[in-house]
Amino acid sequence: MATDSVASERGRVLLPIARASISSALGHAMPVDEQAPWLQEQGACFVTLTQNDELRGCIGTLEAHRSLLLDVKANAKAAAFQDPRFAALTASELDKTRVEISLLSAMQPLQYSGERDALAKLQPGVHGVVFEYGRYRSTFLPQVWEQLPGVVEFMAHLKHKAGLSPNFWAEEVRLSLYTVSKWKESDFLETENSPGAWLGM
Repeated sequence: MATDSVASERGRVLLPIARASISSALGHAMPVDEQAPWLQEQGACFVTLTQNDELRGCIGTLEAHRSLLLDVKANAKAAAFQDPRFAALTASELDKTRVEISLLSAMQPLQYSGERDALAKLQPGVHGVVFEYGRYRSTFLPQVWEQLPGVVEFMAHLKHKAGLSPNFWAEEVRLSLYTVSKWKESDFLETENSPGAWLGM
């Protein structure tokens, strides 16, 4: 497991890469350092965009299938321009948009007997959860526990997100758990007003 200092340094590398990917797609090239060897290791991440602490886009990868560098770039652009819940991000919005990256651990299937047992095994604030039933699938990052701290409410919203009734349950339901390392631009902007200030813009 990475130390706090190593984890912090990874955030300082990944966040500018995500912002640069969005900026480049908007026609404004932005130099960033992409030389770190660990960027070529396979990784799965979610990129979340917010404005005034309100969600503006979130797209991610649940299981690693390409380099972390490519995953961050692709998911950053997808969060900005392809999240079906929002209109595509415009250049005028970029400066007021904050970027957050969540790096996912490997997925672990949860073993349980019934919904009550499954809920008892969830750790609020720690576990990201993937819900699967046939063609229905959804996930919540661990950060969602901040808005939905109760396990019953959390699961109900997760099922609703998948397109099912909040009260739905079946023996065929599969749950998988993961954890994340996450970084927000605001974590590195204690005294700055603009994301560009620490990204060399």
